[in-house]
Amino acid sequence: MWALAGGSAQAQQVYRSVGPDGRVTFSDRSPTDSAAQPAGARSTTTVEGNAPLPYELRQVASRFPVTLYTGSDCAPCASARNLLVSRGVPFTERTVNSNDDIDALKRLSGATSLPFGTIGGQQLSGFSDVEWTQYLDVAGYPKQSRLPAGYRQPAAAPLVAVQPPPPAPRADAAAPPRARAASRPAAPAPANRASNPAGIVF
Repeated sequence: MWALAGGSAQAQQVYRSVGPDGRVTFSDRSPTDSAAQPAGARSTTTVEGNAPLPYELRQVASRFPVTLYTGSDCAPCASARNLLVSRGVPFTERTVNSNDDIDALKRLSGATSLPFGTIGGQQLSGFSDVEWTQYLDVAGYPKQSRLPAGYRQPAAAPLVAVQPPPPAPRADAAAPPRARAASRPAAPAPANRASNPAGIVF
């Protein structure tokens, strides 16, 4: 009888929850707090200012992160984005608009066609609903969205970070050396040696 009781106790799920003060509590009941997760799970990761991902989805996204490379006025790019959003796949979007972006994309994919995507180490050129769905299935992404209600997709960013323009040179630094010398105030006239025999200048 004790063996049966021990076996049922071992099969019972144990949850870990972290309170606002950082204290960890273990319980056999699933707390309503979003920080609760099975014991042994790592703490929830979030996008800054975003809702935390469910544990299973977070595990898949950490093993097989999805990145989508898009361009402006690109209908297939919009189709690829819509597939990821409707399926609830968290992804990073990189836009390819400048010459620097195009060069970086060519180094990354060997081509300049868009859309381009990566699922973990797998590269996908162009968009095929069947092909992308197949690779998402193999990676383990859920077929239906499991994103929390408060999740917001991070904003797209350029593939190559935009460099700020160099600061404009100062007007006096841009002038030729002679002009700079002429713009300097004239040295004070030497003091009258009759009243200042040592020639001290203040």
